[in-house]
Amino acid sequence: MTTLTSQPEWQRLSELAASVKDAHMRDWFAQDPSRAETMQAEACGIHLDYSKNRVTQEVLDGLFELASARGLDSARSEMFGGEPINTTENRAVLHTALRNFSGQPVMVDGEDVMPEVLATLEKIRTFTESVHSGEHKGYTGKPVKDVVAIGIGGSFLGPKIMTEALKPYRSDAVNVHFVANVDGCHIKDVLAGVDHEETLVVMSSKSFSTQETLQNTVTARDWFLAQGGTQEDVAKHFVAVSSNVKAATDFGIAEHNIFPMWDWVGGRYSLWSAIGLPISLSLGFENFKGLLEGAHEMDNHFKDAPLKSNLPVIMAMLGVWYRNFFDAQSTVMLPYYHYLRGLPAYVQQLDMESNGKQVTKDGEVVDHETGPIIWGSEGTNGQHSFHQLIHQGTSLIPADFMLPLNVPNQDDTHHAMLASNCFGQTQALMQGKTFDECYADLEGAGLDDETRQHIALHKTMPGNKPSNTLLFNQLDPKTLGSLVALYEHKVFVQGVIWQVNSFDQWGVELGKVLGNQVLDGIQGKADADQFDASTLQLIEKFRNANAPK
Repeated sequence: MTTLTSQPEWQRLSELAASVKDAHMRDWFAQDPSRAETMQAEACGIHLDYSKNRVTQEVLDGLFELASARGLDSARSEMFGGEPINTTENRAVLHTALRNFSGQPVMVDGEDVMPEVLATLEKIRTFTESVHSGEHKGYTGKPVKDVVAIGIGGSFLGPKIMTEALKPYRSDAVNVHFVANVDGCHIKDVLAGVDHEETLVVMSSKSFSTQETLQNTVTARDWFLAQGGTQEDVAKHFVAVSSNVKAATDFGIAEHNIFPMWDWVGGRYSLWSAIGLPISLSLGFENFKGLLEGAHEMDNHFKDAPLKSNLPVIMAMLGVWYRNFFDAQSTVMLPYYHYLRGLPAYVQQLDMESNGKQVTKDGEVVDHETGPIIWGSEGTNGQHSFHQLIHQGTSLIPADFMLPLNVPNQDDTHHAMLASNCFGQTQALMQGKTFDECYADLEGAGLDDETRQHIALHKTMPGNKPSNTLLFNQLDPKTLGSLVALYEHKVFVQGVIWQVNSFDQWGVELGKVLGNQVLDGIQGKADADQFDASTLQLIEKFRNANAPK
């Protein structure tokens, strides 16, 4: 047994799980009229209703006791304090410093990082304003109208999804287009719709050598040169977010247009850094800053609120409850707001890249489940497809529903229908519909009793399916910042419970290395004995299909 599964708090939760597995939430609500009022929490403009979960107060107390026993308080202090909690890479984890508006220093290896963080934020502000005002001009003297943001992973997903979610707040000054896929169709389609004289390319890669990002940037430069620009003109149309200043300047980017990155910020946590430059260009700097301010508010809540009223802790421990004691393999995210439809993909990377681990920090192979599969889609679309599996399938799938109470340019009829579907789904998942209720509904349908029973059986829904509901007045930049930070801290708490390093990603790194090796094989630069028989066969098929005709 690992230290986790042998702890008395874990053993107590195992006993509690056995005692409540046959209980139904519908009965709990009937027995306790105050359940909904008791099981709610609010912070940073976000209201969390967690009453539709398969927990009693005794279970919740046990979950918080486990969090304390696993050293959550000290782990949280170490993260905010700049300790090297990314133990395999000996790095601090300080995405929180990027949105630190407290005026307090943040120390890494004895040095306060805040002056450089604030200087970079100011650089983002001045550059954004120069582009929006038309002061920053292309080589022919025309102002920028389009921005092509090139990255991959966190360097792409965060900025793209934040600007989608905040579409009502976009600036009219420029249009921002995002490119990640190395499939040439994407970059060519984007470039076909813009004018090279009025286009700015933002390349985001810490190393300036990420395969997909570099190739897309080279393609953009080749397009720019083919349209009439010169290598000297590249400096006016290309900027970079990178640590590799030499590679960026060798490419043709002016040194003053290179924005820094730091080792203590992981890719999936980097939207708060200069990686967020495309967000600022799309929304305007003040809205980008609002995003950071909202995240900072959630940081303070996570640091200061007691565990029993701490939103990230509550959501994290409920996730542990289902993952480890109910064998729930996945969690579904259901934003009932069209512009927030990309959030499941963002949290998917955040969660699965962080806690998809099989070894503890101490190098011990785990004997319990770790990170769940994260998936989801916008409501109400899913109600007409995969919700069927959640309602009547054999797997337990906890769900996070989210809804803004008000939206820009609100149509009251549409929004009321959206809300009714959101709340109706949480109710249906919780209470289900019994066989007797389904049988009674078929009275007068002209069916014989055998057929009536048969159909009632198929219509029966067990219910008792857990969900959280997150409400906010509106999805403005500040609220979105708080919402994203909430999920970041949820992932952190679960990593502490499972004692995994939530801040490395060796599985991702292996894929990058092997991808480069296979590319060498396709280009004839690698020996065949480097590859297994299957991969070698695939390489040969590709080379034959693309051989000169």
